[in-house]
Amino acid sequence: MTIDAIPHPTLYFGYGSNLWIDQMNRRCPESKLVGIGLLKDWKWSINRRGYANIIPSPDDIVYGLVYELSPSDEASLDRSEGAPVIYAKQNHPIAFTPLAVHTHHNHPDAQAPEASSPGSESNSTTAKEMLVYVDIKRTKPGPPKEEYIYRINKGIVDGVKSGIPMAYFDKYFRQSIPPLPEVADEPEVKDPFDPQLYYVEA
Repeated sequence: MTIDAIPHPTLYFGYGSNLWIDQMNRRCPESKLVGIGLLKDWKWSINRRGYANIIPSPDDIVYGLVYELSPSDEASLDRSEGAPVIYAKQNHPIAFTPLAVHTHHNHPDAQAPEASSPGSESNSTTAKEMLVYVDIKRTKPGPPKEEYIYRINKGIVDGVKSGIPMAYFDKYFRQSIPPLPEVADEPEVKDPFDPQLYYVEA
């Protein structure tokens, strides 16, 4: 299902390396982190290309961070994700829990929603249609690209800080993504023109 009918700003559900807020800041500088999304009956995995993907899977769940995208940010994200050749753009209803304050990603007043157990929903949760990038051709699992392990670990750190339960990452991510303990304490000092942060798959 395409997302042409969704009005802007687009709500985007980032479940892979775009959990890393710094990466999203660079890819989509006008985007806003607005909350956490929960997609039921899908499962997170690393596909045979070595990047994150989700596949239909009854009783499984996928957490992600939810960003508002401007038209220019969505176009930039399309290039980063290789859409529509590598990832298809789909529209899915996703349980949405907003942040306490809707501000830019790194604003000091931004507060994460209270963490809950995997698969649970808070009283403030509502269902919203969101843009999701899905690789519908390469669904078989495979090992992650070496550079991707670092980016996913950065995303795990930001995901937990934003309110996604660590138990979720332990169950789904750690099967293929080994932890990098040094990542949690690493300062966010990155070259904004580093090509590694652009035009690479989610």
